[in-house]
Amino acid sequence: MSERGTVLVSGGSGYVGSWCVIALLEQGYTVRTTVRDLRREGEVRAMVASKVDPGNRLSVHAANLASDEGWAAAIDGAEHVLHVASPLGVPPPKNPDDLIIPARDGAVRVVRAAIKAGVSRVVMTSSVAAANLGSRGLDVDGDETVWTDPADPKADAYTRSKAVAERAAWDVIAAEGGATSLAVVNPALVLGPVLGRDFSDSVQVVQRLLSGKIPGLPRLGFNIVDVRDVADLHVRAMTDPAAAGQRFIASGDYAWMGDLAGILRSRLGAQAAKVPTGRAPDFLLRLVALFDRDLRAVTDDLGRKRTFTSAKAQSVLGWKPRPLEETVLDCARSLIAAGLV
Repeated sequence: MSERGTVLVSGGSGYVGSWCVIALLEQGYTVRTTVRDLRREGEVRAMVASKVDPGNRLSVHAANLASDEGWAAAIDGAEHVLHVASPLGVPPPKNPDDLIIPARDGAVRVVRAAIKAGVSRVVMTSSVAAANLGSRGLDVDGDETVWTDPADPKADAYTRSKAVAERAAWDVIAAEGGATSLAVVNPALVLGPVLGRDFSDSVQVVQRLLSGKIPGLPRLGFNIVDVRDVADLHVRAMTDPAAAGQRFIASGDYAWMGDLAGILRSRLGAQAAKVPTGRAPDFLLRLVALFDRDLRAVTDDLGRKRTFTSAKAQSVLGWKPRPLEETVLDCARSLIAAGLV
């Protein structure tokens, strides 16, 4: 065990989870991480080792959000828990409960196990999807005081799952937490360097631009945050006394798809030869969405600018997101280097 103590990170094979493991190891912590199947241990260790030598400070444990088995053993002796693991929302399930219930029950399961083990603080990864004003949020910065209404008929399964799971975690802490505190990180669209083939669905934005799979540029935009900065915010929320009982939006600059395409074309030259230049008409995207469930989920956002502010994370925790161009280019170059475009 290191002098800095032991932290459990759930979902260490995932995009954000693996970078959280790296950030903790770089700061001297002993890290335990969970995967659903221990056959992925080698993959996790390879991703981590590409950025930091863990020595004997990393162990991998089997635990599943759908079962109590394994969580007590994984958490026992840990001072903190970063609960990053969450069910996948792509492609969208036909029945929203197939995503919502596992996300909610998994959050409750991990938080309760942490409380029982006497963990000092749990930091949970949620999303700006849980802090969404919906149509009321156009041209208004969303912040941590906003809560998504899961009953909103326009909210998709992913959005509802994030809101319901986060609420459930706060309810458990309020009722049973005792000495265990909770902080929540709500990231915007997460980009940045990939460590292997297992990366967030959000990275497909850059991957599809580079591969030419998007024939034209839709009028879609996002607040973007670097995965390394998301990991940094998790560690800050874990260690800063001021973070107890707080939500923190992790968000950087806002960019339209055309902005991202422009960065790629201007800086990558021939490597960005397939990046589209023309706009995809809204009517065409809506027509295609009739046959594409993934696209159907975003058609309501065409041309709408919905932004989120990270002012609280910056002022309370001293966090600072890196420049958009660095995030986008590091993401693109890592995809190219890994042969993923």
